[in-house]
Amino acid sequence: MRPYLLLDIDGVLIPFPDEDGSTPGTHARHDVVPTGRSADDPVTIWLNPAHGPMLMDVIRTGLVTPVWCTSWRQDAATLIGPLLDLPPLPHVDLPRPNITTSHPNGYLWKRDHVDAWLGDARAVWIDDDFTDLDHAWATERTARGVETLLIQPDPRVGFQTEHLAEVRTWMERLPVPTGTPAASSGNEAA
Repeated sequence: MRPYLLLDIDGVLIPFPDEDGSTPGTHARHDVVPTGRSADDPVTIWLNPAHGPMLMDVIRTGLVTPVWCTSWRQDAATLIGPLLDLPPLPHVDLPRPNITTSHPNGYLWKRDHVDAWLGDARAVWIDDDFTDLDHAWATERTARGVETLLIQPDPRVGFQTEHLAEVRTWMERLPVPTGTPAASSGNEAA
């Protein structure tokens, strides 16, 4: 089974503005209407058009299964993905918790849901909001043979080429699961 590539959006693909309200010059403005919101009240977001091709380079390898892991939920596939020319991707069906902090238990609120969703699947998870407890969780999973990598972009800068390189290096180092051919002819269906 291929490992998952879990993708957050806010702070990863959509950077948070600097204190002066500015966003990176590489990002283009878009107005989107999330589910449940009126078309008269769109949300302004900023996306880097280079992120789509960068992510597609990883997706096309066929070495990971990309999945949105974001509070944007299904809107990630219908609103964000198309703006980056990404194919429709599934999403982790995260709840809408009634919380006032991203870390109500000292770690990212998504983690318990992601842990249950992943089961014993390997994963690389890109999110800007991990704590030391999240990193310890990933280390523990890896120690028991379930390779897990957390990549944490700066939320004001977002996803960068070095994060993509980190994903590629991690994918190349993964052991081949038992029963999987060590070499591929490249003709297998994805």
